[in-house]
Amino acid sequence: MAERGSRRRRAEIVRLATTSGLASVDELSRTFGVTASTIRRDLAVLTAEGRLARTYGGAMALTAHPESPLRQRVGEAFAAKRAIARAAAALVRPGETVLLDAGSTVGALAHELRSCPGLTAVVVGVTALQELGDADGITVHCLGGTLRPVSGGFVGPLAEASLERLTFDRAFLGADGVTTDGLCEADLAQTRLKELMARRAGAVHVLAHGAKLGRRPFHAWARLEGGWTLITDASADPAYVGRLRAAGIAVVVADGAERVVPFA
Repeated sequence: MAERGSRRRRAEIVRLATTSGLASVDELSRTFGVTASTIRRDLAVLTAEGRLARTYGGAMALTAHPESPLRQRVGEAFAAKRAIARAAAALVRPGETVLLDAGSTVGALAHELRSCPGLTAVVVGVTALQELGDADGITVHCLGGTLRPVSGGFVGPLAEASLERLTFDRAFLGADGVTTDGLCEADLAQTRLKELMARRAGAVHVLAHGAKLGRRPFHAWARLEGGWTLITDASADPAYVGRLRAAGIAVVVADGAERVVPFA
């Protein structure tokens, strides 16, 4: 009976990893009401059987999964994204020019920046545009290009040409996955644009909640030259945070508990 329950649980773990792209040990432990050590044994069995690939803090499906639409991602990991957004907003100073990537976490940052005096924002996606389009005292430029409906971001030659005429105090980038190799995205148009964005900014900040660390859901990569900072949340696996720091990547962990006073 116990073995039958284990088989059912492992089959469900594979299903969850296939549909969501990443299965976290802590989340699976809560979902199935078993200990973390039991989940780790399940993942070891599934990895040995070739049904999953292990990641830091969990496992992921071996086959690529569909890119989640923006409207779905907006509601995911809401508290983590808000904590990250508040920590990122605290870095921005009045009068700066910032580049805001597409995506739900950067959209949350745009919401926090609505009251930043004298801000000039260059936006690469619809989330930041919707947040800042009617904000008083903020100048908004839209990068333009070809819209990717699934992500709400602009890509392509028009977006790339616009970047060549601009520089930024800071760029805030999103990602589908963050590893020591760089940023993982669904297609090459996104990764090429992120590399160009990073080159035009004085400081580069990547916003990604903990479930995205060590994640490789797709096969397109952006490699960021020079130093950059990852801003993540308290759910991030400490061991993987340590690996990122050892690779020379600065990491800020926002726990959401502190009172952030931006625009000082």
